Amino acid sequence: MPQYRAGWLLPISQPPIRDAWIRTERGRIVAFGHSRPGDFTESDEIDLGNVAVLPGLVNAHTHLELSWMRGLIPDPVDFPSWIRSVLALGRDARPGADDSVRAITAAIDEARAFGTALVGDISNSLASSAVLAERDMPAVVFHELIGFRSADASRIIGEAVERLEHAPAAASLRHTLAPHAPYSVSPALFGAIRTMLRQTPFARSSVHLGESSAEMEFLREGTGPCREMLEALGKWDPLWVAPRCNPIDYVDQMGFLDERLLVVHGVQFGEAELTRLVAKGATLVTCPRGNVRTGAGEPPIDEFFASGARVAVGTDSLASVPDLNLFAEVAEMRRLAPAIPARRLLESATTMGAQALGFESDFGTIEAGKRDRLIGIELDGCVSSVEEYLVSGIEASQIRWLSP
Repeated sequence: MPQYRAGWLLPISQPPIRDAWIRTERGRIVAFGHSRPGDFTESDEIDLGNVAVLPGLVNAHTHLELSWMRGLIPDPVDFPSWIRSVLALGRDARPGADDSVRAITAAIDEARAFGTALVGDISNSLASSAVLAERDMPAVVFHELIGFRSADASRIIGEAVERLEHAPAAASLRHTLAPHAPYSVSPALFGAIRTMLRQTPFARSSVHLGESSAEMEFLREGTGPCREMLEALGKWDPLWVAPRCNPIDYVDQMGFLDERLLVVHGVQFGEAELTRLVAKGATLVTCPRGNVRTGAGEPPIDEFFASGARVAVGTDSLASVPDLNLFAEVAEMRRLAPAIPARRLLESATTMGAQALGFESDFGTIEAGKRDRLIGIELDGCVSSVEEYLVSGIEASQIRWLSP
């Protein structure tokens, strides 16, 4: 029964506790509180020193199968040019299966080194599933489907269901289906995915939404870079009619907007989109470093929180960010929204992600009964606010796991 003493304990669900203790047993948290003289004897105490203990982080949106692309995508002019670069690289330089697995394995280990305990992984191929199971990284794998021609929907969904039937099974690994984005998924495929999700109790899903101005133009006018890309790829469906609405209204029309949906990015969202998202209970996942790097723009973090939305955070892929450091994403959120309380930013990186992924009974806060996937952050001397310190940028060298 390990028992720890630390300078700070951050349960997330309540204010930080200074001079704290925490006890775990058989992989679960048993109890914690403020340390008092005589709470421990010298023989049963592990004194962590000047360390802040908090729950392992939740990376609610990443693409592990793109990890081999790290450093290979040139700086884009805009978001459509970034998409074209990713497609071209995937076509011309795709690695072999062994190299891809090695890149995914290294990415999972890197995420863990940065304090990540749970991930929401977007996968077109399910190549990450076996590696996540082998590396014992709890995850929701969103099997992402793409297909803009309605005639292809039945074939695409059938192939996806067959792949899911053969996906690796592990206690902390869950699989589900997800549409990629409004400009890459037909109404028929949206409908087929929705039908499949309604047949499963887990039923979480994810969609890239409001990411770029090109997406907004496509939905309102049916024109612009998204249509040009579909035509160039031979994927355009001449029967599709622009809905002349915003992305949130569109996925609502598709029957997707509810409390089980992770809406990823939202860079282009305004008051109307955020109001509807909040009313339907969806979670907004922001990936600020990746948004800037891909040319999508800076997400309106202040507006996200002011709307009352449940805001989680992700790193996106190593095709768009230099590392899988979720603390760096939180620091970028702090830069973009300096008035947001640090505690809410930390909540986004823990509690909100765990809830969105359906793992709130195990992760996201320090509470009795939850898993003991706890990290300790080395503090630099006496800090005036431990929460502000943690959102200012933390590196892997400062992080250690309390349990193996």
